[in-house]
Amino acid sequence: MGFFEKIKNGLAKTKQNMTISMNNLFSSFTGENEEFFDDLEDTLILADAGVETTTKAVDRLREVVQERGLRGGAEVQSAFVEIMADMLRRGRLDLELRSIPSVILMVGVNGVGKTTTIGKLAASFTAQGKKVLLAAADTFRAAAAEQLTVWAQRARCEIVRHEEGSDPAAVVFDAIAAAMARRTDIIIVDTAGRLHNKQNLMNELNKISRVITRELPGCNVETLLVMDATTGQNGLFQAKSFKEAADITGVVLTKLDGTAKGGIVFAIADELDIPVKFVGVGEGIDDLMPFDPEKFAEALLK
Repeated sequence: MGFFEKIKNGLAKTKQNMTISMNNLFSSFTGENEEFFDDLEDTLILADAGVETTTKAVDRLREVVQERGLRGGAEVQSAFVEIMADMLRRGRLDLELRSIPSVILMVGVNGVGKTTTIGKLAASFTAQGKKVLLAAADTFRAAAAEQLTVWAQRARCEIVRHEEGSDPAAVVFDAIAAAMARRTDIIIVDTAGRLHNKQNLMNELNKISRVITRELPGCNVETLLVMDATTGQNGLFQAKSFKEAADITGVVLTKLDGTAKGGIVFAIADELDIPVKFVGVGEGIDDLMPFDPEKFAEALLK
């Protein structure tokens, strides 16, 4: 099953809320009508696209309708899909992992599916013939290393772990040494999802980053923020804190199939100005999909 089909299935709950409203709206379009734009705004806000993002998108549609002289509902709908897809294009969508080893830092609050996402990413890389090593640097959460070890076994990759409560930066140091000795392609680092405050979080991530910079100068580093789609706007507030604490290069949005408010994807890309790089649309090990803005917008809005 390809991205389009999986996304359509994964967005089923959101589409139940939006499809009828969207189809009715665009089919009834008969030229510039303020009520149409108001109803479109309401539909997007109800899908958790956010007020700021919704206002920007609908204002742009007004401009396009005028500029192109659009009169038919189908062509207006197509123009809107283009606008929303463009809103999702933020920076580089793929992972830059050219150096050997390259590093992926995984950040996010507890409970968003970070450990599962690491396992799915690792499985995807090993299926491509890459040699992967996991670093269990979330040493503050009980059983975090045990859970990651289970995923390492499932993904057929190696893991470096220390005792609970150990220094996370020391775990990363040992993981880098092991990766260099074994010619590992990719190191995936699990980080703490919960520290006492933003300053603690920033300090911990800075320590890990300093170790990587010192031990692997010039290597490719991706810092992926894992977010739970079902938390909606609350998740967006959490994401802003992580963006302030770390140099986030992309977002992984999990549990997209579990929410009726998939519009949060637009708010994430627009308000955080960070590319969504992967979306989780199911429980299977292969249900983490590289993100495609055009197909996502078309699957949701047409």
